[in-house]
Amino acid sequence: MAAPRAVWKGFLKVGSVACAVKLVGATSEAGKVHFKILNREDGLPVKSAYIDEQTGDVVPSEDQIKGYEADKGDFLEIEPEEIKKLKLTSQHTLEVEGFVAIDDIDTRYLEKPYYLIPADGAALEAFTVLREAMATKRVAARSCVVLYQRGREVVIQPYGKGMLLTELRTHNEMVSESSVFDDLKVPKYHKDLLEIAGLLIDKKVTKFDPSKFEDTYEDALIAMIDAKRKGKKPPKAAPPPKENVVNLASILKKSLAKEGIRSRPKPARKSA
Repeated sequence: MAAPRAVWKGFLKVGSVACAVKLVGATSEAGKVHFKILNREDGLPVKSAYIDEQTGDVVPSEDQIKGYEADKGDFLEIEPEEIKKLKLTSQHTLEVEGFVAIDDIDTRYLEKPYYLIPADGAALEAFTVLREAMATKRVAARSCVVLYQRGREVVIQPYGKGMLLTELRTHNEMVSESSVFDDLKVPKYHKDLLEIAGLLIDKKVTKFDPSKFEDTYEDALIAMIDAKRKGKKPPKAAPPPKENVVNLASILKKSLAKEGIRSRPKPARKSA
């Protein structure tokens, strides 16, 4: 089995303790359906190109340069060499800024995962001790790293024999929950409905097993492509959702019956 290809190599540093590590992608899109853009007239693939907004001419790659729009229509040109000269510690070192309790991590901020492993045998002991100490304390390390020419805030936590490094979204990227939830009204409901809903939940409690997850959109794409390849009609579209529930109590009771669940008998009232 070939060794996994590293997307970044450097050092994990906690205080005076440092060990060589490397990042390996934890996700893959190899199984996804990918489309090419075709010319409808001849059915051949087309290429994307950068076009000069004023002249309409194609700009060759050697004449392309990054630009920052300082004012409307006024750009600062940024040379590749200028970006390379930004010698950030995080380009080659995961310096731990602090540790946070794993249970306190707000999952909304978690974005893209990578596996973190020792880069060589010499780093194995220090890496293992740090991982085990973090696992014992149930904490994750806070750090930042430069990946693909961008600085990224990350959290690092123990995972199996290695660690899991996850990119974080910035606070500015997040929409405040109050801006979405504040106008929601909480209706009054009978406590019996809550009990019935609880019975349905109890019936369907399961384990979190991503291997059982299905990408229904991807499956539908594959089925449609397979039908076109065989000259058959595409599968029928899924029916649109029904209207909102009007009588919640009736629907919940029907759901209980469908799942073979009997409502808990109500306790008999004591005679006065």
